Amino acid sequence: MRSVTILLLLASSIWATSSVQAQPRPQPDDLVPLPELPDPPSEEEIPLPDLGLDPSLEPEITIREGEDETIEEYRINGHLYMIKITPRIGKPYYLLNRRGAVGGPHRGDIMDSDVSVPMWEIFRF
Repeated sequence: MRSVTILLLLASSIWATSSVQAQPRPQPDDLVPLPELPDPPSEEEIPLPDLGLDPSLEPEITIREGEDETIEEYRINGHLYMIKITPRIGKPYYLLNRRGAVGGPHRGDIMDSDVSVPMWEIFRF
């Protein structure tokens, strides 16, 4: 008896929602169409943020291979300014020192607003 009651409740809820969705919604008279969006840039076209470094200086890159990830450390004059982490599975991400290669901590000062947190691409259209 319980299963019949549950089945009837489920069927009636499906019927009720289908009748509500079938009604057309009125459109406003002053509706303006949305502008066309430009195509998103490819991964190669996305620049890293400007850290105020001299572009003529070539960075020292230290690559450390791990079991689950590859870590690339970028230094100028011995100061760490960027870390690129490439996981075995997934997209790479960057940790940046927004102060540039001035010798500050590579994760930023917690009290500053320029803390750089790792960011991943969740979904791409």
